[in-house]
Amino acid sequence: MCGRFAVTLPDDAMARLFAARPANDLPPVPNYNVCPTMPVHAVSLGEGGRHLGAMRWGFVPHWYDTPDDGPLLINARAETIAEKPAFRSACRNRRCLIPAAGFYEWSRGADGTKLPWFVRAADGAPLVFAGVWQVWERGDQRIASCAIVTTESSPDVAHIHHRMPVIVAPEHWGFWLGEEGRGAARLMHPAPEGAVTAHRVSRAVNSNRAQGPELIEPLEDGE
Repeated sequence: MCGRFAVTLPDDAMARLFAARPANDLPPVPNYNVCPTMPVHAVSLGEGGRHLGAMRWGFVPHWYDTPDDGPLLINARAETIAEKPAFRSACRNRRCLIPAAGFYEWSRGADGTKLPWFVRAADGAPLVFAGVWQVWERGDQRIASCAIVTTESSPDVAHIHHRMPVIVAPEHWGFWLGEEGRGAARLMHPAPEGAVTAHRVSRAVNSNRAQGPELIEPLEDGE
């Protein structure tokens, strides 16, 4: 799964990276501890091409009476996304790209302690997650929300957790967004071995209130 991540790239750099038109209400960056229900940066297709906008992380199905009317859907499993009622329409018609510096995952120590890791691209580039999105409306309330698509972990992450986000390579961004025809389903697979690397980080990130660049720094030997 993916339950926390970090975003460090400035808004203008993100807009250039994706050749997208940025919105005026983008979330503050950097954010070293992005948590569910927070607004996140997401690239989607709209009138005039690619848009970089803010979406609530936590997909809100159209049948929810309120945004919190059911389970918090932060992830969508690649294996079942096309059949699940919450996601199947979005999987066909409303896919997005969610940029990150990396994501956190937790293993368990011998005593059951949660041990956090930070997973990033091996080449230092931003990670770009596959996402799905939709707009939920009730009366004058309107929320654009998204979920991150997950798949089985690559060998680089499997020793920490059995699930990870689907990472979309730059040459496939157009396919995922639907600009270049069909083929998005073929992208929902683990990252190639060696594409990402993971290191242990401070347990400070176990708190969803923690912030600061030290959250993604490798632990010193002996910590």
